Formats: sequence, C-alpha cells, structure tokens
Amino acid sequence: MSTPDRTQEWQELKDAHLAPAEARAATPGRGVHHVALLCTDVETTIRFYQDLLGFPLIELFENRDYKGSTHLFFDIGNGNSLAFFDFPGLDLGDYAEVLGGLHHLAISVPVDAWERQRDSLAEAGVPTQIIQTSIYLQDPDGARIELIADPLGEMYGSVLG
Repeated sequence: MSTPDRTQEWQELKDAHLAPAEARAATPGRGVHHVALLCTDVETTIRFYQDLLGFPLIELFENRDYKGSTHLFFDIGNGNSLAFFDFPGLDLGDYAEVLGGLHHLAISVPVDAWERQRDSLAEAGVPTQIIQTSIYLQDPDGARIELIADPLGEMYGSVLG
C-alpha cells in the first residue's frame, strides 16, 4: 500500500481555514472539563492511574445515569480531569479502537514525572512504546494513553498555533 502525498491538500485546508494567530477569534472554551472512559474494575483503575501513574483520585460517587455505576475522577492537571464509569451488569465487551472512536488520550507531564512514569511502568511490566517525548501504553481496559513530555501548547518542540 503506497502512502499518498497529501501535502497540497493540507496546504489548501490551511489556506481555506487556518487564520493567522492575530486574526483568530478568541475561543469560548475554558479547557477540557473531563474526558470520560469506561472501566471494568474500579479498584484496578485506581491502582493504575493513581498508584502507578501518579494522577490523584479526586472524586468518586454513584453515576446519576445508571444506578449502581461508579463515576470516578483523576486530576490530570490544570483543572482537567480524567473520569471513568463502570457499568456493572452490562456486557460492554473489550476496548476496541474503531473509526470514529477514541484513538488515544495524550496527557502532558513534566519531564521528571515522565521519567518516573517510564520507570514505574517498566518495573510493573506494562508494555510501552517510547517515541521521542511520548510513552504509549494501554490502561487495564485497553484504552491507549500517551504520556507526553512536551508542554501544553507544543508538539514535537514547536508551538501550536
């Protein structure tokens, strides 16, 4: 399978839609409130995200939409949260990366935390793929997570926007 050269298409999209920074309207967004994923075991999820990766558990309560379901939140910095639901009694099946679904969630962490996470994951035997400033891994339910040492607003050493 050959990879098509889409350079011209990308340039046309930029020309049509990407305004210079000084001409862009201010965003009405304040940031990501939370991203919600599913988990099959609440305690396993807590041990993974809090104990292994270091993201503190900040809240846990019953899901308002499904009785008996847990809604839990981890602090991933800057007022942003990573939330999970379990749905006991429902057969959710295994995580699947599908077109239109979650590809991966990238969480920015400082270099020193990134190095600790890399070492903790290796010690715990969690398979990872490290590419430059990114650690790619799967959580206990198969969701792909990227721990990226690039600061917010930067990608591969370049400022976004």
